[in-house]
Formats: sequence, structure tokens, C-alpha cells
Amino acid sequence: MRLVFGCWIFLMLGFCSTAQEIVMEKNDLDTAQKHSVKKAVILSACLPGAGQIYNHLAMPKGKKKAYWKVPIIYGSLGAATYFLIQNQLTQSSIKTEYKSRLAGGLQNPTWEAYDNQALLTLHRQYLDWRDLSMLAFFALYGFQIADAGVEAHFVNFDVSNDISLLIKPKMLHFNGVGVSLQFNFH
Repeated sequence: MRLVFGCWIFLMLGFCSTAQEIVMEKNDLDTAQKHSVKKAVILSACLPGAGQIYNHLAMPKGKKKAYWKVPIIYGSLGAATYFLIQNQLTQSSIKTEYKSRLAGGLQNPTWEAYDNQALLTLHRQYLDWRDLSMLAFFALYGFQIADAGVEAHFVNFDVSNDISLLIKPKMLHFNGVGVSLQFNFH
């Protein structure tokens, strides 16, 4: 009985020590992988352009940097916001003018050249443009989040000359032309 119990304890200690080694190896891998795609996406979702800056800081020397995208992100989001606000203000002004005309009140000189039907058409047009501006804003916002995630995947991507595909023309037995493909994996 003692022999069986001793063998059982010996086996359990062996399994426990193996499990400890695996956990330690996994922790070592986690500390080596410091750049997180999830963190880049969350940063970019909280503050536009923050994911691109996070990716820029993690890029090794010699690779394309991502900081140049930040002014483009803020410029495009600013333009979409500007058009959203302008379209909202214009449609609101047209709506106020139309209600004023129906009540028989004073007219805004900006809209006096339009009749009531034209005002309704303009109102619908500016509502549509406002909605498109809102759609553009959210599409651009989502695009910059996706860009941060994709760029984060390429932070540790190997783009050296050791991995290449070479395509060149080749003569086949002096009576035909072909294409030669050469893959290099070093």
C-alpha cells in the first residue's frame, strides 16, 4: 500500500512540476509580446489617433511609422463634423422659415427667393445631407479604429529581403517563353 501511495505521490509531483514549467514558459512569452492589438484598438476607440500613436511608438527602426495618419484622421473627422453642424443649422433655419411663413410672420431674407414647396424640398435635401455627414463621421471613426488594429498586427511583421518572391521571364528550350517564379525563405 505504501508503495502504491508513494508512486502516486511521485507521479503527482511530476505532473505538478511540469504544469509549473508550462505556466512559466507561457508567462515568459506574454512578457516578450508587449505590443497589443487590443490595446491599440481600444486606445483608438477612446481617442481618435491614439492607436496610431501607440503603434508608432512600438515600431522598430527602419519600418514605416504611423504618426502621419493622425492629422488626416482629425482633419477628416473635423470636416465631417463641420458639414454635420452646417447641414443641421441650415435645415433648422429652413424649418423655422417655413413655420414663420405658415404663421404669417416675418421672412428671413436668405430664403425669400424660395416658395413654400421649394423650402420643403430644401429642408429634405439638407436633412439627407446631415444624415450623410453623420454616416461619414461614423464611417471615418470606424475606419481609423480598424486602421489602428491592422497596423498593430504589422508592428512585428517581418518585411526583410530574406522573404521574397522573384518573377522573371525565362526561355524554354529555345522555342518558347515562360515565367520563372523563385521563392526565398531564409
